[in-house]
Amino acid sequence: MANRHLSRSIVLQTLFEWDTRKLKSTDIDAIVARNINEFAPSIGDTEFIEGLLKTILGKRVNLDAIIEKAAPDWPLDKISTIDRNVLRIGLAELLFSDRKEVPAKVAINEAIELAKTFGGENSGKFVNGVLGSVYKELGEPGKDEESKRKKEVVTLQRLGGAIVFAEHENEIYVALVHDVFGHWTLSKGGVEENEDMEAGTLRELTQELGLKHLKIVEQLGENKYRANHPEKGKLLKHVNYFLVESKFEDIHLEQKGGLDDARWFKLADIVDLNFYEDMLPIVTKAVTILLARKKKVAKKAPIKRLN
Repeated sequence: MANRHLSRSIVLQTLFEWDTRKLKSTDIDAIVARNINEFAPSIGDTEFIEGLLKTILGKRVNLDAIIEKAAPDWPLDKISTIDRNVLRIGLAELLFSDRKEVPAKVAINEAIELAKTFGGENSGKFVNGVLGSVYKELGEPGKDEESKRKKEVVTLQRLGGAIVFAEHENEIYVALVHDVFGHWTLSKGGVEENEDMEAGTLRELTQELGLKHLKIVEQLGENKYRANHPEKGKLLKHVNYFLVESKFEDIHLEQKGGLDDARWFKLADIVDLNFYEDMLPIVTKAVTILLARKKKVAKKAPIKRLN
């Protein structure tokens, strides 16, 4: 079965572009076809994507009216573009999807995950509040069935990510990846259950960035958070972040959904980039370490004599 979470991300990306550019509904087919071809060519779940988009556009007037009723303090045009379209996705699935295929709680949890991943610091709480109020108005469908289920197994998912840096011509550069929603972030990927965390992280970095000469310098931190996957169920994601040194060589970004660019930045230039809020502590710690390293690099640089 195709990855429904990735499918919803493609839907959000498409709606974001359509809404931001204020395009016509007839333009949506070209946008989604381009996005699927560029970011998820092997997804194999285009019917789900196209069906969800059709529902959202066909019911948009009703969906927007519900949003305004459920969030009376927030006029629709004052809600961020990401949050507005996450709510449209969540409400479309909550109200119009087959509940056997997409239970109400799955529709809400998936929308919250999209908001946390691509929205602002408070997007998850905002989306949860709006969809939660609609869910209660509907009479909390599926609540009785859910209470009868056995305790769900929480699957641990191990991930490794890194700030990758290189020294070149007396400068320190940092390699970052760019996602389709306009944020620069850290390269990361899944580590197998019995795989060494550092080895698995280097393997994922090499695959995603195409950099072959990598060495872990130190660990920057770690965090754990819960997520809901439509196929795997409840996940406990445990992410370890490292500072990794590389040779200054060309980056070759792996072609996969969700990322559209990767490049080297001078250390001083990354302060102006658009990072996700939860990445800032890791980035800040790495910058502090690298600034100290840069001073050492400067001391080693040859002194230029004036003639």
